[in-house]
Amino acid sequence: MMTRLSVNINKVATLRNARGGNLPDVEQFARDCERFGAEGITVHPRPDERHITRQDVLLLRDIVTTEFNIEGNPQSQFTELVLAVSPAQVTLVPDGLDQLTSDHGWDTKANLDYLIPVVRRFREADIRVSLFVDPIPEMVEYARKAGADRVELYTGPYAEMYDHDPKAAIAAYRPAAEAAKTCSLGLNAGHDLNLRNLNALVTAFPWIDEVSIGHALIADALYLGIEETIRRYKYTIHNYEITTD
Repeated sequence: MMTRLSVNINKVATLRNARGGNLPDVEQFARDCERFGAEGITVHPRPDERHITRQDVLLLRDIVTTEFNIEGNPQSQFTELVLAVSPAQVTLVPDGLDQLTSDHGWDTKANLDYLIPVVRRFREADIRVSLFVDPIPEMVEYARKAGADRVELYTGPYAEMYDHDPKAAIAAYRPAAEAAKTCSLGLNAGHDLNLRNLNALVTAFPWIDEVSIGHALIADALYLGIEETIRRYKYTIHNYEITTD
């Protein structure tokens, strides 16, 4: 089963919100991403609505025809929104209220008692649950104990390491990726993935179910256009081989 590309459209909403109005049109952008081949749409609504808003999420519910993935900290307002929308997947992240971007995963061991009922509530609503974790096998194992369906490995450190030592970057993530397979957990990946470092990751770990990419993909689209950008990302995932020698 090939790795799927989910496009995070938060940055499109950031651009719209900078000026007000509805340019660019976030909902139309989601439609276009799917039309050009994206296999999923990801949003991360934050409490301050500085990019994706609650209204966006509600509108996207009836627009996204591929897999809709909603990321966020499972506080009450977020949980209520996700349950109302019933996306294919919810990705739970331990972000603070004023956090600029996700920069660490759950300590699933320390937060196990908290996570178990949270995960159960979403799964009872037939929503697949992914827990955002650092690339540490123990965090993956406790995600399984929490009842999650998948983990998403935080790939910020991978991207940083890859620029100067690709082999070490892959080696650092192998134990956690293998742990997900051993635990029979689905495996997602996200954060700072781009056209330079993406293929090496999905080639090393072909059981990755999904990569969620926003910032770099939208930045590339400023130069290439969104149709060509999605084509290149899918080609990178599925065909283009890069050695790490």
